[in-house]
This record gives sequence, C-alpha cells and structure tokens, in this order.
Amino acid sequence: MFFDRVDAGQQLAKELSQYANRQDVLVLGIPRGGVPVAFEVAKELHAPLDILLVRKLGTPGQKELAMGAIASGGVRFINRQVVAELGITEQEIAATIAAQEAELQRRERMYRGARPGISVQGKIVILVDDGIATGSSMLAAINALRTLEPKKIVVAVPVAPLHADEQMSRAADEFVCPLKPEWFFSIGEFYQHFVQTEDSEVHALLLRSAQTLAAVSKSNKRGVA
Repeated sequence: MFFDRVDAGQQLAKELSQYANRQDVLVLGIPRGGVPVAFEVAKELHAPLDILLVRKLGTPGQKELAMGAIASGGVRFINRQVVAELGITEQEIAATIAAQEAELQRRERMYRGARPGISVQGKIVILVDDGIATGSSMLAAINALRTLEPKKIVVAVPVAPLHADEQMSRAADEFVCPLKPEWFFSIGEFYQHFVQTEDSEVHALLLRSAQTLAAVSKSNKRGVA
C-alpha cells in the first residue's frame, strides 16, 4: 500500500538506485497519473524528466480495439496484423491518426509549453506510470518508444498484477515493480490517496524538474571553474 503518488515514486526510486547519477538516463512519465511518480524517480536519480504522451489508435467502429498508437516526437506504430485481419483501409488509418495527433499536440503544448522534448536516442529510458492494469497502454508506449531508438527501455511502476511480470519483461528490456499482488482489481486500491492528477500539476512538475536540473548544472559549472 502506498500513501500517494509521491510516496510511490520515492519507493520506486529505491528499486532503481543503480541508474542514479548517470548521464545516459532519462525518466519519462506517462500523463497524467504517471508524472508525479516519475517526478520523484527523476529527482532521486538526478535524471532529466520528460513525458511520453501516447494515444491509442482505435479501429473504425471498435474504438477500444487498438490498431496502433502514436506518441510524443512524431512516433507512429501500426499493428499491420490487426489492420489486415479487419480490412482497414489506409484512408481510415490516416483519418484516425489525424484526429489523435491533433489531441496529442494540444496536450503537449499544454504540458510542455514552448520547451522541446528531450531526445531518447541512445539513452536508457525509464518509463514510469502510477501502475499497470491491463497493460495495453504501456505496451503501446513501449512499441512507440522503440521507434525512437533508445539504448534500453526500463518499465517502472509501483504496482501491477502478477501476470504483468511476464508480459512486461517480454516487451521491455527490464521491468521494475515492487508490488505485484496476486489479487488485483484496480490501481487505486493500492493507494490511500489516489486523486486525479490535473493538467496544471503535470505542467508544474515538468517545469520544476527542468529548473532543478538547470540550477544543478549551473552550480557544477561554477565548481569546476
């Protein structure tokens, strides 16, 4: 049981201590609930924090069935097997992508402001959410992230059902999860306080993390000088 997302992030960071103080590590939070957890992880590891926005591409007429995903940085992942099995046309794919890209870009502007995203190429990326339920959103995020050529993908969450261990270990390079209960109904049941994360909080945490890293970098340069 975690008190809240801050507590969960602090406990999760302890499991990731081997990645502290490394220049090749980047922490990505999945908005919205994953960002407060990721903020604590990034703070403890002294690593930069960014977000990975993911929008699932629902199939025409079955929005809950994903035929792919798009993500931050112009990433597109299309499950060609699903597309072929359902006979989805390229025009239908393009229309779905256009609709989801508009929403993704709107959210990126709201969360990041004018600051550009951080490149993940060649980095050890620690992908953080506040928990995993079915795993579909995280799998979409991993597939999208692979196209950006990170050196390693570490999926890190405070809690996930027991079966997620095999699922995530297969999809990611490493899976870190301190709490894997056999009986699992929802992520929120493992938090004492599990309120909705607001858009303004995501924006504020990204800004705080960037300012903290900039201050540390400036201090280090003065020390060298």
